[in-house]
Amino acid sequence: MAKLQPVRGTHDLLPEDCRRQDRVIDACAAIAERYGYGEIRTPVFEFTGVFSRSLGDTSDVVTKEMYTFEDRGGDTVTLRPENTASVARAVMSNGLLQQMPLKLWYAGPMFRYERPQKGRQRQFHQIGIELFGIAEPTGDIEAIAMGADVLDMLDVLDRTRLELNTLGDAASRAAYRDALVGFLNDHRDDLSDDSRDRLDRNPMRVLDSKDEGDKRIVADAPIIFDHLTPEAADFFDAVKAGLDALGIAYQVNPKIVRGLDYYCHTAFEFVTDQLGAQGTVIGGGRYDGLMEQMGGPATPGVGWAGGIERLAMMAGEPAPLPRPYAILPVGEGAGATAQKLAHDLRRQGLVIELAYRGNLKKQMQRANKVNARAAVIMGDDELARGVATLRDLDSGEQTELPIDRVSEGLRALS
Repeated sequence: MAKLQPVRGTHDLLPEDCRRQDRVIDACAAIAERYGYGEIRTPVFEFTGVFSRSLGDTSDVVTKEMYTFEDRGGDTVTLRPENTASVARAVMSNGLLQQMPLKLWYAGPMFRYERPQKGRQRQFHQIGIELFGIAEPTGDIEAIAMGADVLDMLDVLDRTRLELNTLGDAASRAAYRDALVGFLNDHRDDLSDDSRDRLDRNPMRVLDSKDEGDKRIVADAPIIFDHLTPEAADFFDAVKAGLDALGIAYQVNPKIVRGLDYYCHTAFEFVTDQLGAQGTVIGGGRYDGLMEQMGGPATPGVGWAGGIERLAMMAGEPAPLPRPYAILPVGEGAGATAQKLAHDLRRQGLVIELAYRGNLKKQMQRANKVNARAAVIMGDDELARGVATLRDLDSGEQTELPIDRVSEGLRALS
């Protein structure tokens, strides 16, 4: 029989992996609670239109990366490649548009058919926040501050840098697009095949090309700051001033772009040099046109998503688990009493490792393997006298005490 393996680009999360990822999720949950955000959990698959309408039929995600299939009812559905569109759909589906401002956070798996590498998998996990109904720069400032607070709680903020850009308003983008297309057309023959295709369909995406030749060309491309309307410039200045007031350092990077027209104003990324090519750990921005693009009313929105795997790698080992106490029944008559004692102690909040089988030597070996703090030994002789032997596994000291005082004895060791 062939050796069973997970599908390429997926991996099993073993207990230690789960603990590392839970640390990231718990940090997001804690910060979201401080800011008054509620958790939302959307289905892992949606009707394909949710993503094709929001991400655009020409985007790489839609054309190359989505896991799309027809279900048994004949509907075309897609495993979610990102969660902002799903959350926006949920807001509309559940009649939440009247509850603005609406503040939501999430955590869960996403799916993209990409070449697996360090920090990038085909099933990956993200945390994220979405703030709907706030059109002012204060929303952008709050979103960025939340991202910084999550990174700070994980003790990785000082190993990242915040890069910031503006995409301007609709008029700014139109003027910039014309200038950019004119520049790129002058270099069309030198662009990569992908960038020539993007130039015709989505020219802003050329700025995000990973091709080295394209990078040299776009280094001299026009920048959007030269094409901002006064209103768009004022908006960006207000965001920067707000971050300055909060003491959040940033670098302006005019190369941060978003290829879809519903993105506007602020775009930002927290990036690191510690993860190789996959340096972005949190990315986000303002998307005032998303709801309208999906068929709903015009609704301002801003948010971000963070890669749980990447953040977990940066955050390192979580705090050690509490050391358990081992209950060791010796002899046939002790099993039921030991199980009852273990059950009672667990209900009192203690971490208990109950030995299932083996002689005392093997049970002690197991207790040492799990780094137990103490062992409660229950043999036929002890049971006949209504006592148990409590052995301190750090000092080796051993005492007898009544069974109904075992909890008291264990707590005295903690």
